[in-house]
Amino acid sequence: MAEQVDKNAKQAGLEGGNPGGSVNADAVNADGVDTGAGEGLSVTDSVSRTRVSSVARKTNETDIELSFGVDGTGVSELETDVPFLNHMLDLFAKHGQFDLKVQARGDVDIDDHHTVEDIGICLGQTLREALGDKKGIKRYASVFIPMDEALAQVIIDVSNRPHFEYRAEYPSQQVGSFTTELVHEFLWKFALEARITLHVIVHYGRNTHHMIEAVFKALGRALDEATSIDPRVKGVPSTKGVL
Repeated sequence: MAEQVDKNAKQAGLEGGNPGGSVNADAVNADGVDTGAGEGLSVTDSVSRTRVSSVARKTNETDIELSFGVDGTGVSELETDVPFLNHMLDLFAKHGQFDLKVQARGDVDIDDHHTVEDIGICLGQTLREALGDKKGIKRYASVFIPMDEALAQVIIDVSNRPHFEYRAEYPSQQVGSFTTELVHEFLWKFALEARITLHVIVHYGRNTHHMIEAVFKALGRALDEATSIDPRVKGVPSTKGVL
């Protein structure tokens, strides 16, 4: 019941938001380059003031189109060359009640690294753009999620200060064809581009698949909580008056 109330509050409290987003001139992307005002980001449906954003990113390594809706229903459409990441993103969207659409092609004949990294970049960019000036959001969240024997915790501060801490030791280096070190790569680039503080802790577990699955479910639930609208919050939740 509380989860539904939070979701309704998200949608009801959007009049104070800015879905177009104002990207700070000191924004730094995953390659360490000043991105200025977020060139290349395309925000969807700004007139209706829904928190939705889309981005297209094409490089010599990947070709990605991604759209992200904060106030969604948990629907995802995922077409990438990395099946395990498809599975994890589906869990993230379902448990965060986000709408997520990804079409991605990459140089997976080399490995999955560039595709996973660039999807993390795109997801972070769309989250940041969709949240706009962040008026009324709860800002913080800490969520524990079990997956059978595994337990993961995700802590988020939608702070406009990108930082990532990661504590996880997996029993195996591969889940199918997926290399587990790419979980770190994805999460770090997501946090960097979204300009959030993200702490991820896998407390214990024996099955690598279960451990990573718990992380992505916890990420969805924590991000849902942190981006929910709290009607008690006037303006942005910071004594500085800006996030």
